[in-house]
Amino acid sequence: METDLAERAKEAFVDDDFETAVDLYTQAISLNPRNVDLFADRAQANIKLKNFTEAVADANKAIELDPLMTKAYLRKGTACFKLEEYHTAKAALEKGASLAQNDSRFTQLITECDERIAEETGDLNRSSMPKVPVPPIPANASVVSQSSDRSAGNPEEAEQGRSESSQVKEMELFKAKYRHSFYQKPEEVVVTIFAKGVPSKNVTIDFGEQILSIEIDVPGENKYHFQPRLFGKIVPSKCTFEVLSTKIEIRLLKVEAINWASLEYNQEVAVPRHVNISLGSQRPTYPSSKPRTKDWDKLEAQVKKEEKEEKLDGDAALNKLFGDIYKNADEDMRRAMVKSFVESNGTVLSTNWQDVGSKKIEGSPPDGMELKKWEY
Repeated sequence: METDLAERAKEAFVDDDFETAVDLYTQAISLNPRNVDLFADRAQANIKLKNFTEAVADANKAIELDPLMTKAYLRKGTACFKLEEYHTAKAALEKGASLAQNDSRFTQLITECDERIAEETGDLNRSSMPKVPVPPIPANASVVSQSSDRSAGNPEEAEQGRSESSQVKEMELFKAKYRHSFYQKPEEVVVTIFAKGVPSKNVTIDFGEQILSIEIDVPGENKYHFQPRLFGKIVPSKCTFEVLSTKIEIRLLKVEAINWASLEYNQEVAVPRHVNISLGSQRPTYPSSKPRTKDWDKLEAQVKKEEKEEKLDGDAALNKLFGDIYKNADEDMRRAMVKSFVESNGTVLSTNWQDVGSKKIEGSPPDGMELKKWEY
């Protein structure tokens, strides 16, 4: 049954019916989930359907089952290149090239990765300039992949098509199992997976340049797999996660301090906006419907000046005097003021702690007045 499905998937792939090929590979994988060729071939079908994230997942599974399969590294490198994850793509392609030294496809794609990495580095050094659009993979690289895989009777591509459709269905099932949310700061994004009571040994999380891969495999339960292409790029080496009793918290360090409109990448979303971060004593400017904005720093200084120059009379002036004395006093002076004022029922105010610290302060009413004690 498995072999029959693989042959039918191959035929569908050769006929450019990639969706049918993916579906057939999925069925074949469900019968034999240890067949490495099915995953590698489904990865290729995913690439043809431009399901690059799923293609990376299939390629990773194939590499896990057989670390020496060169075409799995080619699939991963191609898919990561399409996702603009050039460092990850280059690493996979270099590994594949070491296993197939005479395969020019690896050399050509590695050269392409180096060119894109150089462009990205130049863009970061010129952040004020518009980004240079990234051209697609050269036609000859694509043709090589197609011609080699689409040759008549090649089971490689047919099997890849099947694996893609199985992964699509599996991912839809896995995503629904646990709820997730995210929030962000200027420099990082925090993703939360609400998975209660999951042992840390059953959680596998991998970070790519623009991919987050989360897998929860608890014995006796359906496997959960969430692998979004992220809205922006991250620094994989500085990303962390923590498995807690009620959730899994993942911290992603952004490459650029931009505002993510969503967690997952969307081609229809406009270019992200850079976050304005206030530095030092600089204060943010708040939006206003008025044509001119107010200088809040200048207004605050003016209010303080008016308060300082304000002339008060009677109790208000006295209270302000006491307040200024207390505000500018050291710790001993403040203790002396509080102790003398409280013990004297508000009739004595001293700033000398050495004088009032060792004795009880008796009340001293003004001339013509009598101090009375109230009994309860």
